[in-house]
Amino acid sequence: MIHYNSERMAIFIDGANLYAAARALGFDIDYRQMLKWVSTRGQLIRAFYYTALLEDQEYSPIRPLVDWLDYNGFTMVTKPTKEFTDAYGRRKIKGNMDIELAIDVMEAANYCQHIMLFSGDGDFRRLIEAVQRKGVRTTVVSTMKSNPPMVADELRRQADNFLELADIAHNFQRSYNRDENSEEQQAAYARRLQASENAAARAATATGTGPVTPQTVLAQQVNDSEAVAMEQGEGAEGAEPTVRRRGRPPAEKSSAA
Repeated sequence: MIHYNSERMAIFIDGANLYAAARALGFDIDYRQMLKWVSTRGQLIRAFYYTALLEDQEYSPIRPLVDWLDYNGFTMVTKPTKEFTDAYGRRKIKGNMDIELAIDVMEAANYCQHIMLFSGDGDFRRLIEAVQRKGVRTTVVSTMKSNPPMVADELRRQADNFLELADIAHNFQRSYNRDENSEEQQAAYARRLQASENAAARAATATGTGPVTPQTVLAQQVNDSEAVAMEQGEGAEGAEPTVRRRGRPPAEKSSAA
């Protein structure tokens, strides 16, 4: 991939598609490291993440991930899903974000010189072609090494650059997923859990309040394996509910902190 450090860049992440590609390759994504890696390829102006939410549920597993991304440099674009029953009586969920992503890419083409799309959806081929006519360079990130391949051939051919997700995964792969079922990993987890229980007991004694469990602490962390599971249901087409956009540019959030 040819990149220029002076280029103004924006990245667009199709949440459901990227999750499916990463799972097919057997790893989870560290989004904080992803931002750092992309920032080395140019001047990162915006980082968009698109996902649909099941808001009628009492608890949405993907909500912790959405909130974390919103506070850590990503502009979140979400909308509620629609549930319906097809002609065969099967329950279906619609929550496609292609239109929202396409509109934002076209707008970003007015102030960016390089668009990086994390998706293999062939429907975006015409979008890539349109921004190229505006003089914007394009990069598609997906994988050919899964079975079946996650990137459409026409999208890969249209982009100026194609990055194989399997080849760059080491830049933003969560390290705890490597051999996570080994005895060493399990022992490390047991030690962390015991430390959490000891800290909880000390806190309860010091404050005179009820017991503080390790689950109270762990609930504050992003549970990617649960969070991303909901995104597998996003692939159906069409939805019209109001889109929610949240978040500020990474540089603006850093200065606010």
